[in-house]
Amino acid sequence: MITLDDYAPIVGEEVVSQLYRLAEHLQGRRFVHINSTAIGGGVAEILSWAVPLMNQLGLQTDWEVIMGDPAFFEVTKAFHNGLQGFKVNLTRAMLEHYRQVNLENARRFSWEADVVLVHDPQPASLIEVLRPQSRRWVWRCHIDASRPHLTVWRFLREIVKQYDASVFSMSQFAQNLPHPQYLIRPSIDPLSEKNRDLTEEEIKAVLNRLGIEKDKPLILQVSRFDSFKDPIGVIQAFRLVRRHTPCKLVLAGGEATDDPEGPEILAQVQEAAQGEPDIQILLLPPDAHHEINALQRAADVIVQKSTREGFGLTVTEAMWKGKAVIGGAVGGIVLQLRDYHTGFLVSSPEGCAFRIRYLLHRPEMARRMGQTAKEFVRTHFLITRHIRDYLTLMILQDNPDSRLIEL
Repeated sequence: MITLDDYAPIVGEEVVSQLYRLAEHLQGRRFVHINSTAIGGGVAEILSWAVPLMNQLGLQTDWEVIMGDPAFFEVTKAFHNGLQGFKVNLTRAMLEHYRQVNLENARRFSWEADVVLVHDPQPASLIEVLRPQSRRWVWRCHIDASRPHLTVWRFLREIVKQYDASVFSMSQFAQNLPHPQYLIRPSIDPLSEKNRDLTEEEIKAVLNRLGIEKDKPLILQVSRFDSFKDPIGVIQAFRLVRRHTPCKLVLAGGEATDDPEGPEILAQVQEAAQGEPDIQILLLPPDAHHEINALQRAADVIVQKSTREGFGLTVTEAMWKGKAVIGGAVGGIVLQLRDYHTGFLVSSPEGCAFRIRYLLHRPEMARRMGQTAKEFVRTHFLITRHIRDYLTLMILQDNPDSRLIEL
C-alpha cells in the first residue's frame, strides 16, 4: 500500500511533514465526499487517490456515489453544458426529476459528518434533505462556470447558496454567492498506475497490444469523447500537419457513467476518421490507467484541444511525463500551459497544426519544455498539495475568521 511517506522523495520531506502537522488540528473529524461516478473522469480519479491518504492522516474520510437513471444524467449533462455557457432547454418535469433522484439517494445515506464536500451539480440538491447530517456543507464546482447560461445558473444558485462555502478551480469561475469561496486546483497522483515511471519494455508491450506502430511521429489526445474536448478539431489539425510531415494520430478515451452523450460523440469521431489508416481511435475502459500512461510516454506530441475545460487533468498528466503539450486556450488549461515555457496555447485547428509541426521539427526544444513542465507540475499540481488544500479548507470551516493556521 502506498503511504504518504512514499511521496517524500518526489515533493520533499517538508511538504509531507506539513500535512501531518495540519492534520493534527482535525483528529477525529469526519469528512465525506459525494459525487456521481466511481469510475471515469477526473473527479473520481482524484477521490480514489485522496480518500485513502486522508484516512492515513487520521481523518475519517468517506466517499459516497449517488445513483441515477438515464433521464437524471440527461438533466445533469444539460446542467454541465449550461454552466459552460451553452443554451439548454430544461422543463419543469426535468428539474423535478433531478430533485426526486437526489431525494431517493438521500434516503440511502445515514452518516453524520463535520464537513461534506459535494462535487458538481449532480448531487447538489442533497443538501435540501441532508443538511442536518453535517455541520458544514461545501459545494465543489469542477466545471468552467465563468459564463453560465442564466436559466441553468439561476436554478442551481438557489441550491448552492444553501451551502456554507463553495470551491472553484480558478477565480474566473467564481460566482456571486452569499458565502465564502475558495480556489482549489485539481491534481494528479505521481505514484498511481497512470503516472508512475514505466520501463521502455512496458511501454512497447502496451503499444504492441494496442496495435500501434512507432514508424512515424505519434500525436496523441487522451480524453472522454466529448464535444468540448474537440476531437474533430484535432483530426482537422492532424490532416493539416500530415500535408508536410509524416505522422499518425491516436485519439484515446473512455466513457463516464454520468455522461450520456459519449456514444454519440464517439460515433461522430469514428465517421470523421473513416478511411484514414494513420488515425487510430481507442475506446478504453475506465481503468485503463497503465495503457494511458504508456501512450503518453510514447507520444511525440500531446494535444488537449478543448473548447471548454474546467481544468484538464490530461494536460497535467502529460506534463508530468516530461512532454511539451499543446492545449486549447480555455479554462484551467491556461493555468498549466505557458506559451514557449511549459507548452503552447491554441484557439483553432490551424493554430494547433502549426504548433504540432513546430514541436516535431524541434525535438530538443520540446524536450526542454517538457522538463520545465514536469517541474511546474511538481510544485503546483500533485496530490500532496491538493490534500493540503482540503485540510486547510476543513480548518477554515471550523475557524471562519482565522487568517493564520498554527503549525
